[in-house]
Amino acid sequence: MNLGIQKVEALDAGHFVRVEWEDGSESRYPCVWLRDNCQCPRCFLRSAGARKLVVEDLDVNIVVKEIALADRKKISITWPDEHASEYEAEWLKKRCFSEEARAEMREDLFLPECQYWGSDLQLPKIPFEEIIYNDDSAYKWLCTLKKVGIVLLTGAATRQGELVKLGHRIGFLRLTFYGPTWQVQDKADANNVAYTTGKLCFHTDYPVLQHPPGVQFLHCIKQTAAGGESEVVDGFHVANKLKKQNPEAYQILSSTAVDYTDVGVDYCDFAVQCKQRIIDVDSRGQAVRINYNNATRDTVFDIPAEKVRPFYAALKEFDDLLNSAEHKFTYKLKPGDVVTFDNWRVLHGRQSYQSGSEVTRHLEGAYADWDVVMSRLRLLRKRVLNRD
Repeated sequence: MNLGIQKVEALDAGHFVRVEWEDGSESRYPCVWLRDNCQCPRCFLRSAGARKLVVEDLDVNIVVKEIALADRKKISITWPDEHASEYEAEWLKKRCFSEEARAEMREDLFLPECQYWGSDLQLPKIPFEEIIYNDDSAYKWLCTLKKVGIVLLTGAATRQGELVKLGHRIGFLRLTFYGPTWQVQDKADANNVAYTTGKLCFHTDYPVLQHPPGVQFLHCIKQTAAGGESEVVDGFHVANKLKKQNPEAYQILSSTAVDYTDVGVDYCDFAVQCKQRIIDVDSRGQAVRINYNNATRDTVFDIPAEKVRPFYAALKEFDDLLNSAEHKFTYKLKPGDVVTFDNWRVLHGRQSYQSGSEVTRHLEGAYADWDVVMSRLRLLRKRVLNRD
């Protein structure tokens, strides 16, 4: 990244700037982008890392008037209105428009690598206290959470409030209608199917929100002797299987808007409605979020009647794949365990257990947004890698 500049010149009647690097490689920069990203105090507020130049003042057809190379580490450009801009070599190289450089930048900013798994999952485990107090362990936790989608933290205290510590470690927790944290245990007149002793089928939490929580934490405070095992499945892995096995079913689930509803009282009273596709995809058709919760899927279904049965057929095929022995992983939380997982990717469920005269199983739950988690991951990486 510390390459010097060998040569710089304007191309395409001044609409592009070509930079030749000391290693013989080259980069081409559109002049409109260079002008938009001038780093001078008039155009850029360095204390906030924010652009001051407004688009209404930007000439999209701008060309270079003069261009010069200063000591191989910086280029200087004079624009037609005599405004002057300077660009450091390292800054330019990092923002090269080549496919290779852009892929490297995506990797650096978003850590897109995904390790798929099925019933063969080797559940990653890290001591809870380590990630709270040790940056290396916290960085390993968040990197693994992003890559694998699930990490088990062990040895937390068996009392409420430990997830608040976890929230402070990453930044803050996500407040929802069920509160900043919530208690998963058998409750009379339960306002959520999780607050019963029955089996919970595979689901993601809160697809009824337009922006469902990205990460979920479940802290085991008390565990029942019999039953209550947890089950997880890699939704992205299963979605890929469905796409290969039945492209039409995949297309239906990634294009049909499904109605979700949740009405009740908890942290406050609420009446939430939302439309979500079961499989959200990006521009390449790749799954980026699973929105599937059978309990809160509404009886209202806003599609033509003739499309209903094909939808159910596609959903049933997806659900069968989720529940197949080769895809699901079963484990049992112990008191002090905190399972952390990607709620956009990993579907979770629970086996039933016997109710008793007193609470036999108690988990505390909380959410965080991926924006908060990724922010902490980037800060930790900078701290950890710069120290090495």
